Amino acid sequence: MEQKIIHLYDQYTHSQLTRKEFMRRLAKLVGGTAAAMAILPMLQNNYAAAASFRSDDITTENITYPGVDGDVKAVLAKPKAKTGIGAVVVIHENRGLNPHIIDITNRVAAEGFIALGIDALSPFGGTPADEDKGRELIGKLDMEKNIQNYLKGLEHVRNLEGSNGKVGCVGFCWGGAMAGRLAVNDPELQASVAYYGGQPNAADVPKIKASLMLHYAGVDERINAGIPAYEEALKANGIDYRLFVYDGVNHAFNNDTSPTRYDANAAKLAWKRTVEFFRSKLA
Repeated sequence: MEQKIIHLYDQYTHSQLTRKEFMRRLAKLVGGTAAAMAILPMLQNNYAAAASFRSDDITTENITYPGVDGDVKAVLAKPKAKTGIGAVVVIHENRGLNPHIIDITNRVAAEGFIALGIDALSPFGGTPADEDKGRELIGKLDMEKNIQNYLKGLEHVRNLEGSNGKVGCVGFCWGGAMAGRLAVNDPELQASVAYYGGQPNAADVPKIKASLMLHYAGVDERINAGIPAYEEALKANGIDYRLFVYDGVNHAFNNDTSPTRYDANAAKLAWKRTVEFFRSKLA
């Protein structure tokens, strides 16, 4: 698919561009409304098309924990018969805690960690099935309360039975930016992994105590524009970080439910690096 179409979809999913205006522009790019309607399913996430992860070595349950203004919903996945292990909070994209992020939460657990996939949309009753509605609700979150809910999530898994007290986080897109914010706001965080996420303000970088791993997509101009200032601040403040740019791949390259942007090779390599990073920091 032409890159300009993918860029338009990214603009739609990460800005205030309305669906009506997006479809108008898409139709103009592809030669008409009928063509636009035919292409749309290839751009949108298709959870049925991606094989759900299954493992007999983990347990998965829906839980709640106390948040700022009520209970926060989450999915908790744990390896069976393992104790004294590190924990990882999984932070979703700007659609909420959807099947893809639950899948990632299970994959983290299968690698030997306690994994908590938090639903940031809990203040609105949880993640809706309609992705457009999910994106709309993300924009209505009180971001300070949202950060506090995630910090409480980190504390929850830090104190769970079987945890060794070491905690990391991994976030994607909107969640990648949140992973950076958690590194800024939690001095006890051991490790933070951000996939194609917006960077914290350079002025906040001195607050970071965690080790960082940063994954970026080579053609993700919107997010990559913030890399130079962020990396300069990381170096200036002696922050332990690893930064990788995957050439020729799109934003959301890790999302196997997004057929036009998913890149299996980049996703596999980034995941291998992520797991090895957590094993080195959370053991």
